[in-house]
Amino acid sequence: MNSKCVDILVIGAGPAGLAAAIAAREDGIDSLLVLEREHNPGGILRQCIHNGFGLHRFKEELTGPEYAQRDIDRARELGIDIQTDTTVLSVDGKTHAVTCVSRAHGVEVITAKAIILAMGCRERPRGALGTPGTRCAGIYSAGTAQKFVNLEGYMPGKRVVILGSGDIGLIMARRMTLQGAKVLACVELMPFSSGLNRNIVQCLNDYDIPLYLSHTVIDIKGRERLTGVTVARVDENRRPIPGSEIEFDCDTLLLSVGLIPENELSEGAGVKLSPLTSGAEVDDVLQTSVPGIFACGNVLHVHDLVDHVSNESFRAGHAAAAYVRDQLAGGETIPVRDGDGVRGAVPQRIRKGAAQEVDLMFRPSGVFRGATCVVTCGEREIARKKAPIFTPGEMAVVKLRPEIVASLDAPVTVTIERS
Repeated sequence: MNSKCVDILVIGAGPAGLAAAIAAREDGIDSLLVLEREHNPGGILRQCIHNGFGLHRFKEELTGPEYAQRDIDRARELGIDIQTDTTVLSVDGKTHAVTCVSRAHGVEVITAKAIILAMGCRERPRGALGTPGTRCAGIYSAGTAQKFVNLEGYMPGKRVVILGSGDIGLIMARRMTLQGAKVLACVELMPFSSGLNRNIVQCLNDYDIPLYLSHTVIDIKGRERLTGVTVARVDENRRPIPGSEIEFDCDTLLLSVGLIPENELSEGAGVKLSPLTSGAEVDDVLQTSVPGIFACGNVLHVHDLVDHVSNESFRAGHAAAAYVRDQLAGGETIPVRDGDGVRGAVPQRIRKGAAQEVDLMFRPSGVFRGATCVVTCGEREIARKKAPIFTPGEMAVVKLRPEIVASLDAPVTVTIERS
C-alpha cells in the first residue's frame, strides 16, 4: 500500500474542486493534490453542452465544457496535480487520512493537513419515488439521458414524458426535441417549478411543451419496454385525485426529481450533516464540524448556477490555505437559523468577530411575490433584500457586510416577509 502526505487534498475535480484548488495554489500552497474518479476533470459540466454558464463570473455566455475548460487550463498553468480515474474509499476525520484506489497507483493512503470535499451531487432515482408499475426499460434519470445524448451519441427514445421540472429535466426537454424526439409533457408534483424561470421559457414554452403543475406519474406500463404512463392531478396533500388521470403513450420516461449531495464520505469522516440541505453544516469559511475539513459546491448544498459554485469554492480554497498556515481564526460561533419562508440557509454558523463579508444563501420554501428577505440578529435587523419573486428554483443570496459580521452577538435568523 502506497502512502504520502500533502498540505491540501481536494476530492473532486468538477467546478467546485477545480476552483478550490486554484484558490489554494494562488495562495501559495505548493503541496496540493486533486483526486477525481472520472477519466477527465470538469465534472458534470462536460455533458452540459447548452449555453448560459459564466454570465456572473466571466460576464459572457459559455457552454458547460467551455466554462470547465477555463478552470482546467488555469489549473494546468498553476501546475496543479489532478489524479483522475481514482476512487476515494474513505476519509478519516481524526487523522485526515484518505484511502483511495486507482489502476495506476493501486491502493493509497494520502494524509493531508486540510481536506476540501467537492464530490458534487447525484440524482434521486426511481426507487426513492415509490411509483407503481413495472421495471421496464426506457426509464432514465435526466442526467443519464443527457450523458447518453451529449457524450455518447445515443438517443434514449422517441416519445418522452419528463417527471419533475428540475433544470436538467427542462434542458433535456429541449435537447430531446432538437434531436427529433417528441416530448409529450413535463409533469411536476408541486404547484410550482423547481427549475429556473429562464429554462421554463426557453426549454418548454419556446417548444410548446406543456407543463403540468400539481401532477405526478401514478402508473408505469410496459414489460420489456415502456409503453406508457398514467399521470394524475394531486391535491394539497400531494395525493392523486381520482378521475383526473391522463394517459400518455410513450417509450421513455425521464426523471428530474431532485439532486442529493454525495455525502457518504463526509458522513464517514464524522462531518455533521444538515437535515435540510443534506450537505455538511459549515461556518462562514466553509469549514465543517471536523476541523480542517471544508466543503463546497453541490456536495454542500445544491446550487442553481455554477458561477455561485465557483465563488463559494474559491472561498473554501482560501480558507483551507489559511488553515494549513495556522492563520484561520476559530472560537465561538453564532448559529444561523431558518425563519418563515426559508429552507436550508448556508452557512449554518458564523464565527464570532469575523470581520469579513458573508454570503447567506438559501432556498425559499415556496413562491413569494413582492416579498422581502429580512435578516435579524436577536431583535436587531442587520440586512434586507427585496425581490419581485422568491422561488425554490432559484437560490437567494443576501450579503452581510464585514462590519455587520464583526458585530454579531446573538443568533441570526433569515426570514421572508410578505409585503
